[in-house]
Amino acid sequence: MTTRSVLAIDAGQTGMKVRLETPDGRDDLVFRGIDTHEPLLPQLADVVRSSLAQTRAHPDLLAAGISGLTDRDADAGALLSLVADTGIRGATLAHDSTTSFLGALGDRHGAVVAAGTGVVTLAVGPHATSRVDGWGYIMGDAGSGYWIGREALDAVMRAYDGRGPETALTDVVRATWPDLSQAYMALQADEERVRVVASFAAHVALLADHGDAVASGITTRAARELATSVTTAIGRVRDDDETFAVCAVGGVFRSVALRAAFAEALGGREDLEIVAPLGAGIDGVVALAGLGAGHPLTAAVQRAGTA
Repeated sequence: MTTRSVLAIDAGQTGMKVRLETPDGRDDLVFRGIDTHEPLLPQLADVVRSSLAQTRAHPDLLAAGISGLTDRDADAGALLSLVADTGIRGATLAHDSTTSFLGALGDRHGAVVAAGTGVVTLAVGPHATSRVDGWGYIMGDAGSGYWIGREALDAVMRAYDGRGPETALTDVVRATWPDLSQAYMALQADEERVRVVASFAAHVALLADHGDAVASGITTRAARELATSVTTAIGRVRDDDETFAVCAVGGVFRSVALRAAFAEALGGREDLEIVAPLGAGIDGVVALAGLGAGHPLTAAVQRAGTA
């Protein structure tokens, strides 16, 4: 049981998970995801206030792992100022690749690939760390839920035009947009278009598990992209023959077919060991609050205050 009170936020594009850990127990809450078109820190401050209102807790420290955190927003002092009247005395911010790693592997050397709406891979070795991808839905996020959903929509429109094979994904997309010729206009006008596109990844997973050839092809390509990110990241931090752990987390890996294709894409290498996560991203955010000065990931963490 923690001796400090910590409010931890695991902030993703699909949703934000909040955990309040105090000497007396734990509360878990869920809020809507980050709006990438709006300033980030005020959104986090709003979640802090809503969490405190619901739990009536008085945390000492705020810790947040944030999807797509940029240098512009990695300002723990600014966030602390926004919640100055709550009694929180310290703030700690990190990219969600850092908190995903801490939650999944703790102090072990290895790589964590976290694939939800977006995707990022982080490898930690004896002396260095390496982040691969996490560049957003426009420039990167290969193998992510958005990437898979975008591939599904492309396949459906290819089939509609006669440029590609028939697929059961067509019926799935028609359930959202009955007139496929107008789907692109409706999607472009939707403020939630990133989440809408990513939502089709679940249908790809289901149809791949049931043998749809197009969905299976998308799944295999996604798995290869994710495996490439893992091997690239590990190659940058490895300096000996140590066996590195590989942990795959996030909603994309709920797909049986994708998990199998991911393992196959890693090629059965003896220097890599696929392992189950020790915990979830929110566990890593809580661990962030107590990260020691000597940990390789400490340099990637922004801190402010005194807690």
